[in-house]
Amino acid sequence: MWVRTQLKIDWGDLLSGLAASFTAAERPREIRQAEAYFSGSGDTIAAYSVRSGFDLLLQALDLKPGDEVIFSALNVRGMVKIVREAGLTPVPVDLDLAHMGPSIERLKAVITPRSRVFVAAHLFGSRLDLDPMFELAKAKGLVTVEDCAQAFNGHNYPGSAAADLNMFSFGPIKTATALGGALIRVRDQKLRDRMRDIQSRYPVQPEAKHRKRILQFMGLKLVTARPVLAAIYRFYNARGEDYEDKLADRVRDVAPLKTAKNMRFQPSTTMLHLMNRRLARFDMEQVSARQRKGERLSGLIGTSVVQPAQANAHHDYWVFPLLVSEPRKFIEALRREGFDAADLPRSQHIAAPEDRPGLDPKTAAAAMRDLIVVPCYAAMPDHELERQAAVIKRIAADVPARKE
Repeated sequence: MWVRTQLKIDWGDLLSGLAASFTAAERPREIRQAEAYFSGSGDTIAAYSVRSGFDLLLQALDLKPGDEVIFSALNVRGMVKIVREAGLTPVPVDLDLAHMGPSIERLKAVITPRSRVFVAAHLFGSRLDLDPMFELAKAKGLVTVEDCAQAFNGHNYPGSAAADLNMFSFGPIKTATALGGALIRVRDQKLRDRMRDIQSRYPVQPEAKHRKRILQFMGLKLVTARPVLAAIYRFYNARGEDYEDKLADRVRDVAPLKTAKNMRFQPSTTMLHLMNRRLARFDMEQVSARQRKGERLSGLIGTSVVQPAQANAHHDYWVFPLLVSEPRKFIEALRREGFDAADLPRSQHIAAPEDRPGLDPKTAAAAMRDLIVVPCYAAMPDHELERQAAVIKRIAADVPARKE
């Protein structure tokens, strides 16, 4: 079974992190090293997670109940939950499928006198041209946030200079995972100082907590090896059960962030050590190899199904997304052939506010309904990509075409 996405960390990194959790590393040095990765200007905050950093931002802005936070219309549930729990109103800007991003015209239609923040996310490893939208939002007095959680490319992309904040994630399934941690670039010094002050009052994540994550991930790395995953699939399939319910959430829940209490930590020294190790050893060629495989699979699939985000100039296939009619039929057929296809249950389209139903993001909602991700990464040989593409094309020929 080809797992849908590789756990992008090797055994040497995991063992180094485990060893670091038992030693008294110099915490200030680890913080300085992480925060100097993009720039020596001191504009970066090392945070516990992207969601922790976003929560810091909302606290530092001292927003009022009912103020609006505009999102490009697809994001993870946790980001939207933070906004709602702060008494703020999330407002979506619908997307187009070609880019999986908003347009400047749609953004203009959404901004009101209550709008305070605009968050735009790069999705699936593609990179949007967001500068015109950030410039418009800033001209209207909004704080602009670039969510790069799915688009880390090392020094090759340090974030848009047109955004007030750039947020990079090193969570469990990210390109340079440290099983947690984030770098938040904050251009405005006063805002950055307020965020630092708030974070300084948080407890430091216990070393034992990150050690537990590392041990869990070691187990997951074993479980998601091809022969083991195939055996798990066969076991649950024979019982008429979906192994997804038993296994997949464990990967996503290595670092649970369900409440403010779980988010409001400073990163542990172990987390910082592991993040610094991953950053120092980051190899863009590994991303380029994944990109080449993605382009190969994309060409093999062709127009048999909808491939979102293909109009962007950069796409490195952090995951490989497809939009299909009858997603379960595709997922089940692909799994029978040894390809671990799945949907993305932690992502969601953002509903329109009750008093603005005309903003309902119909394109984003339809995309989430029809979205699946399929395996595609450098370790997959071309003949397996060809076999997977053939399965996808065969299923597509047997089901009605997806409705736009």
